[in-house]
Amino acid sequence: MKSLIHKVKLQSEHLHGSFNHEYKPILTVHSGDSIQLTTPDIQWGYSTSKGEAKTFFTSREQEAKPAHPIVGPFEVADAKAGMVLEIRVNELVPGWYGENWAGGVQNWQNEKLDLIKSERIQVNWELNPLTMTGTCKLGEQTFHVGLQPFMGLMGVAPAEPGLHTTPPPRYCGGNIDCKELVRGSSLFLPIAVDGGLFSIGDGHALQGDGEVSGTAIECPMDFVDITLILHKEKSLQMPRANTPSGWITFGFNEDLNEATATALSEMVELIQQFHNVSKVEATALASVAVDLRITQIVNGAKGVHAILPHGSIR
Repeated sequence: MKSLIHKVKLQSEHLHGSFNHEYKPILTVHSGDSIQLTTPDIQWGYSTSKGEAKTFFTSREQEAKPAHPIVGPFEVADAKAGMVLEIRVNELVPGWYGENWAGGVQNWQNEKLDLIKSERIQVNWELNPLTMTGTCKLGEQTFHVGLQPFMGLMGVAPAEPGLHTTPPPRYCGGNIDCKELVRGSSLFLPIAVDGGLFSIGDGHALQGDGEVSGTAIECPMDFVDITLILHKEKSLQMPRANTPSGWITFGFNEDLNEATATALSEMVELIQQFHNVSKVEATALASVAVDLRITQIVNGAKGVHAILPHGSIR
């Protein structure tokens, strides 16, 4: 069967703000098909150009408290629980604007930084998707950054029944917030329910590891192009990724040590598969070649990712 390109309009009927494996898919695709779409900003708004007023959207599921606006779910034909879904990121073009926030809310990192009672600031960024640069003003100073856009949230529906909020990342993906998942990456997710029911959203123009204020440069994505590929013979317990930086394994837990242990265990297993070595031998190789990084500390379940750079073990 010839692979198709599906173009999905940005409209409320295509958005939801939670996970639930009973949600009806907005589209059924086949393995190898590509999806092209536009995503709103974190506040469910979208502006096409500077000076253009935002259009605001709502969740078609009418949750009491919808969180991240995500597009989907997309059903993958022939997908069964226990298989693996590959999401290949072909292109990402951020919109012209973004925001991030800091201080003034109750969370553990603001408590440690003594920022709970401070003013909550919103930093407004003007983005240039042609030069991949961003600019903001803080007081009288102007700051410039290079952009590294990625999608913060890519996930399939969990097997557990009921409504699941979007912020914490899970075994089946979701709000992973890993800055390495740029164009040219493939994210591999364990499929938890038949059909997969994949959703995507939460565009980020730039983020540091940790996402320490609670937000990246949160932005709409003018253009997202992904390809969904079904791997019927593979199985996974946790997400994995193949990125321009290297192979990545993940761990998620409220306890950072537990998240680290999961990411490390998954990476040791991957090295065993790649190089046909024992577990203890793979651990020795990991200790000299693998980087452990804190993905994010702000989504309830903290994230750790282990990176095996391409060509570091030959």
